[in-house]
Amino acid sequence: MHLPSLVIRPEAFLLAAIFLALLALEALRPLRSLKRRRARRWGLNLVLTALAAAAGFLVVRPAALGTAAWAEIRGFGLLHLLHLPFWGHFVLGFLLMDLTFYYWHRLNHTHRLLWRFHNMHHVDPDLDVTTSFRLHFGEVLYSVVFRLAQVGLTGVAPVTYLAYELAFNAATMFQHSNLGLPLALERPLNWLLVTPRMHGIHHSVVGPETNSNYSVVFSFWDRLNRSLRVNIPQSRVIIGVPGYLLPQDNRLLPLIKMPFVPQRPYWRWPSGKASLRFEPPAYPQPGRLAQ
Repeated sequence: MHLPSLVIRPEAFLLAAIFLALLALEALRPLRSLKRRRARRWGLNLVLTALAAAAGFLVVRPAALGTAAWAEIRGFGLLHLLHLPFWGHFVLGFLLMDLTFYYWHRLNHTHRLLWRFHNMHHVDPDLDVTTSFRLHFGEVLYSVVFRLAQVGLTGVAPVTYLAYELAFNAATMFQHSNLGLPLALERPLNWLLVTPRMHGIHHSVVGPETNSNYSVVFSFWDRLNRSLRVNIPQSRVIIGVPGYLLPQDNRLLPLIKMPFVPQRPYWRWPSGKASLRFEPPAYPQPGRLAQ
């Protein structure tokens, strides 16, 4: 499987349309004010996205699909032990893909070595749809180990994997977008799906807030695992990692080298002061989405 055949697949055009639509909508109705000039950030994020996409298309996707096909032929994996009809296999497989990715995302925050790579995604000083796939290509490459285990042990079919991959990519763009949805719409939507306000808190400069809201498609994984925090208004959320907010930190070569050099204190400002939140939350209940 080679890169050109993947690029022209119909879902690539659908994802490109979603990306462009979100880019336009977030400009018309922004959720947060951006701190940096768009052109330079967008250029950098698109280069990093291209590197990550190449690693995903050339390594991760073929390995995952190959494993899914092998598991289907051999009847290997949890789902094949349950003897479900096609729709049951598909729905449960989709949910298992999303749940296991929740734990993988969480591990990338809690494991020091993995965080060195994942940190590059979080040091973007603003958050919009161009941040969605701004990942270190090293993170994408080592994620193949997780994908092989995820797909092989669950036994999802190739069609389930492809459907989840499409939903995963669309959800990733939506939640990273700077789209200010009406609160009356976003609150009920957030009971099921991860929304921009929810994920904006995940990109906060306050460590405990970044270490929350790990879900990708369905938000209820955070509710079930008690890692949900949505009661902080977006006006109080500062995007980024305090130790890496200098302009020179967001340049191509420093970002690529970031996991391999000595790390700074992540949750301290350049002045040395810790990044903490002292004001009370907007709502006592962590699960109530704030403005």
